[in-house]
Amino acid sequence: MTLKRIIDLLCRPLSLWPCAAARARATRPYAICLLLSLWLYPAALIAAEQPDVRPIRIGLTAVFLDDQVAFTNWWRDYLERRLGRPVKFVQRSSYREIIDMLRQEKLEFAWLCGYPYVQHRTRMRLTAVPLFRGKPLYQSYLIVPAADTQTRSLFDLRGKIFAYSDPDSNSGYLYPQYLLLQQGVQPADFFVKSFFTWSHRKVVEAVAVGLAQGGAVDSYVWETLARTYPDLTAKTRVVNKSPEFGHPPFIAGTAATEQEVAIMRQTLLAMAADVEGARLLLRLNLDGFVRGDDSLFAPISRMAQLVEKKRNAPD
Repeated sequence: MTLKRIIDLLCRPLSLWPCAAARARATRPYAICLLLSLWLYPAALIAAEQPDVRPIRIGLTAVFLDDQVAFTNWWRDYLERRLGRPVKFVQRSSYREIIDMLRQEKLEFAWLCGYPYVQHRTRMRLTAVPLFRGKPLYQSYLIVPAADTQTRSLFDLRGKIFAYSDPDSNSGYLYPQYLLLQQGVQPADFFVKSFFTWSHRKVVEAVAVGLAQGGAVDSYVWETLARTYPDLTAKTRVVNKSPEFGHPPFIAGTAATEQEVAIMRQTLLAMAADVEGARLLLRLNLDGFVRGDDSLFAPISRMAQLVEKKRNAPD
């Protein structure tokens, strides 16, 4: 029996009770009920009118945004004012952890790479795509130490040490794997050693100090580092640039409602026209966000299918 039903029963007018004895016995509960109702009713009204204060949880990884605590706090405050809801950025060290949290509905949104997006697209909704240098696109850069003036392609790095960013990164893993497998070369046999840094910035650092003799890195991250830490990128040399791919997208998971997706999309798309939003975008080295569509990620999807096919092919 619901609380409302109990209160209705106890609070029925005394005239409706069946006999005088029952009416007498009901007098005390009736008075108590009246007081209880007067106490609970305002609280019920407030609760009914209370806006949704659940935090909007947004997943980020060090693969993409590394060591940006002050910035994410600023962006969080901005989004909270625009969305009218608390916002919580949840940082993890790998894309896989963020994907798992999206599956478990522990996140409403995430800023992911295009590779995990095409792998899990049925459980994700494209919310917005960043604009970098006027386009929703980026590339994979093959980098080597600046002192290496001989290397001209990935295939010149046979028998060398190579740095990847994350096994779910397009620019930092899938693309170099695709190049090798497309030529019938098994990546595990090609490099004497390879390792993951779990951050595009750390790929640049590993190559810059000679821990790796080559690495694959997100062009947006490398170019942003070149602007903010030119001494670091000066210790590396860009050997090759891939074709353009859809920029790592901002996506919604199944925990986000359609209304939340629409409001988040509207907020991101409006940032460039907003004074504070424009300042945030400048810090991000982005021009804004656009809605985008799945055609941006079709090349990544084709590469992923080829890589999967080659890996599973019999020897």
